[in-house]
Amino acid sequence: MKNKDVQLLNGLALAYMGDAVYDLYIRRYLLEKGSTKPNRLHQSATHYVSAKAQARLIDQALDQDLLTSEELGIFKRGRNAKSHSKAKNASQADYNKSSGFEAVMGYLYLTGQEGRLEELINWCIQTVEVDL
Repeated sequence: MKNKDVQLLNGLALAYMGDAVYDLYIRRYLLEKGSTKPNRLHQSATHYVSAKAQARLIDQALDQDLLTSEELGIFKRGRNAKSHSKAKNASQADYNKSSGFEAVMGYLYLTGQEGRLEELINWCIQTVEVDL
């Protein structure tokens, strides 16, 4: 997609893509780590991909000033987007933050910034690993 076209997408569309991209990277990481049992894979993945986990990660990223000003704007677009779905196992605030987190991932993927995407995902993995 052209950068101009990506700029026109709303925050939830970016989050939709970011959810898939982040989930794919985490699944690959868990398989590479040696996890192979489906139930265990799912349980392990929730430490990385749940709304609560993503909200915690984005809070830490913001505290550490890890996002560029452009990424911060994308995060706010995703966080503030009006969703008609409700959070299942998270507060509405965590759900909104996770949408912002996913929007950043989607934006980086769609704009071809794979190096930056992988840098942030690797930071997320390391951060979650420390907390486990």
